[in-house]
Amino acid sequence: MSDSSKRKRPLVADKRYPAKGKPANKAVTKKPAKKSAPVRRKAAAPKRPRRGGILGLLSRIVGWFFRLIWKITWRITAVVVLVLALAVGYLYTTLPPLEALLDGRAKGSVTMLDRDGKVFAWRGDQFGGVVTADSVSPNLKNAVIATEDKRFYRHFGVSPRGIASAVRINLSEGRGPLSGHGGSTITQQVAKLICLGEPFDPGAGMTEKEYEASCRRSSIQRKAKEALFSMAMEAKYSKDDILSIYLNRAYMGGGAFGAEAAAQRFFGKPASAVSVAEGAMLAGLLTAPTTLSPTNNLDRSQSRAATVVRLMQEQGYLSETEARAAQDNPAELSQAAEARAGGYFADWVMSTGPEFFTRNTTEDVRIKTTLDQRMQRAAEEGLKWVFENKVREGSKAQAAIVVMSADGAVRAMVGGRKTKVAGAFNRATQALRQTGSAFKPFVFAAALDLGYSPQDLIEDAPYCLNIPGSGEWCPKNYTNSFKGQVTLTQALKDSLNIPAVKISESVGRELVGQVASQFGIQNDLAAGPALALGASESTLIEMTGAYAGILNGGSSVTPYGLVELSLLGDSEPLMGTGGGIGERVIQEGAARQLVYMMEKVISDGTGKRGQFGGRELAGKTGTTSAAKDAWFIGFSADYVAGVWMGYDDNTPLKGVTGGGLPTDIWREVMSRVHEGLPITPLPMDPPIAASAQSQPEAAPAQAPQPRREPQGTIIDQVLRDIFGGGGNGSRSSAPGGAER
Repeated sequence: MSDSSKRKRPLVADKRYPAKGKPANKAVTKKPAKKSAPVRRKAAAPKRPRRGGILGLLSRIVGWFFRLIWKITWRITAVVVLVLALAVGYLYTTLPPLEALLDGRAKGSVTMLDRDGKVFAWRGDQFGGVVTADSVSPNLKNAVIATEDKRFYRHFGVSPRGIASAVRINLSEGRGPLSGHGGSTITQQVAKLICLGEPFDPGAGMTEKEYEASCRRSSIQRKAKEALFSMAMEAKYSKDDILSIYLNRAYMGGGAFGAEAAAQRFFGKPASAVSVAEGAMLAGLLTAPTTLSPTNNLDRSQSRAATVVRLMQEQGYLSETEARAAQDNPAELSQAAEARAGGYFADWVMSTGPEFFTRNTTEDVRIKTTLDQRMQRAAEEGLKWVFENKVREGSKAQAAIVVMSADGAVRAMVGGRKTKVAGAFNRATQALRQTGSAFKPFVFAAALDLGYSPQDLIEDAPYCLNIPGSGEWCPKNYTNSFKGQVTLTQALKDSLNIPAVKISESVGRELVGQVASQFGIQNDLAAGPALALGASESTLIEMTGAYAGILNGGSSVTPYGLVELSLLGDSEPLMGTGGGIGERVIQEGAARQLVYMMEKVISDGTGKRGQFGGRELAGKTGTTSAAKDAWFIGFSADYVAGVWMGYDDNTPLKGVTGGGLPTDIWREVMSRVHEGLPITPLPMDPPIAASAQSQPEAAPAQAPQPRREPQGTIIDQVLRDIFGGGGNGSRSSAPGGAER
């Protein structure tokens, strides 16, 4: 079949004739085609032949699996990073301003100053004031970084290298990965100190101690939140801000929170002035503040500080010469720090002040006190000397001392043989003990105020009283002997019991009780005739204050230690002195006669061992039944001091009376107290003439008659109240008055 049916291009003749107006003979020329550059094609890589067989199949499966893992991993990582960023961002928004984080204490502190304005004791959570990373001494700043976080300025709040190292150490030591070393940065430690932004809520049913324990939990969840919180802090605050929070909130032992309080507490100087050795010691406390506190164990604290100095040298903060100098001259405690927390005196002052400004204060309080640190050392040294030189080794006997001025200002206090304590049982203020013959001056004070003379005579002879409901009671002298006719002065000088009872019965027990109470013996007094022999109980501070009333001319005294209480930073005090001289109890003339009688106790009586330095001294010994308590209380023209000695469990003292070891302690203390003081005569009046001899011992109705009518005394008023205006004379001569 022919292909003529296929469409073919028609044959057309060439145009032989040119178009009109165009040259006929001009040849049509074509522009030569532009030559394009040859395209070089990349030679296709020869296809790798697929590995066949089982190995090829396995290779393809593994490759697919890894590609899948990579796709999942980067997507999950992106999600985790986003979630972490959101969490950090949220925590960032919850962080308070820097200033709100610098002082984290729930309670305030009490700083106590002595009579010269020097700090001697601290109570509560001490905070010395805000410091910054720039204001503290570079020695302290460098020591903290070298010890706690040497990469502090290079990490972002968490140190993976530090955590890995801590986990490795914990596991190698047989502990859990999170037990022991934590690998925490300073930022993480700050996060713990502020409890991850969870403030203490007293209404949440959790104690403050439980709250603090929960803040230190080391669970994985807690650690994770701690890391997030740390990163938020790094975003919110600068490095120096974080370090400042740490230096202000960290507990450094001894009740001190923050670098300033610790520097003042241990060295008596600001944190800006601490030396290399002192800065190293403070930084070393951060590891275990209670255990390493220099007030608990100075040697251990110095040893830790030596390690810190070595770390500072290794990290380039110290030259070899500087490090050696710090090692050779370790930090020492200030005098106030050596006294620890002020001992018994500070405890007593805290108990006498208003509770909301002392024990439970939420403010920082400063209390100026009456304490004289020189006298405090004198009391402690005198007590120690007697126990080391005159008391058998191993004795469990205790002793207490109070030294005060005539107005009741307490200058020194020792509440037991262990003097460097805080919060211990204070035998000077808390122990109620029978007073024995130390009570007798109040019997004679009542008689002298009624007009009796120190030279009035009374017979020391067998004497019995019939006590309703108890039968016959016959007092005896300590020596079981009788001296016959004696003056009142001799009766007190030799501490004769029978004359004291006779005088008490003559003037009236009620009156004697009133005199003792008005002088400051606040506890219930014995109701029977044994009142005159000290059957009642009292504390040493009460008895010493009562004797101060005799010294000051017969006015009552309230012992006090608090002079002025003010808030830290305030110029005006919130309250002033809480004690001092009160109302007159006996006439000044009677008080001066009583001082004369008590002077004979030391110059020629039961208290002879109390003499020292050629001074005029007055006092009274006291020994209770079975020698369970021994007392000596006395005074010079300058100071009053009381000493008690006994066992806490009432075990009788062996061979000890008030005129023995207690008088020795009193002498050792008072001789040290009076070093450098001029000799001043006692305010006393010797009797002008002996009174007419009388026989009060024959019967109560024959008691010595008053030599004058006292006017305007508390006793005079009491007698008028009791006897309806019968007067002192009628009471002293009333028959059978002792049996009322």
